[in-house]
Amino acid sequence: MNPAMAGPFVTLGALLAALGVAMGAFGAHALKSRLAEDMHAVFQTGVQYHMLHALGLVLIGLALRWIGPSTLLTWSGVLMGLGVLLFSGSLYVLSITGVRAWGAVTPFGGTAFIVAWFLFAIAAWQSTSPTSHLP
Repeated sequence: MNPAMAGPFVTLGALLAALGVAMGAFGAHALKSRLAEDMHAVFQTGVQYHMLHALGLVLIGLALRWIGPSTLLTWSGVLMGLGVLLFSGSLYVLSITGVRAWGAVTPFGGTAFIVAWFLFAIAAWQSTSPTSHLP
């Protein structure tokens, strides 16, 4: 894999962060009075993980620029993006629809997050000399 994924990961992370802010505002304003307290908490958990991992995706993109080509970092980014979709997305749908079956999807997103962070850690550990520098 090549560092050409750096730009797409940073861009996707930034767009996901913007969407995360919008989802947080939507939950705080439009849904606050419409959701039961427990479902509002589920929605907010989705927002928290969404934002954290959007920033993680930006970090992965920057690490690709700094470290250089890395299959581990590329897979980390893919899994982090997939994790946002599966984890946060399933919590959003669960909280809004009340369909508890969506909760079965959430652990797949959580597993994607965990594996993504482990891959990031391994890539960082294996990196001994950066091939390029951050701007």
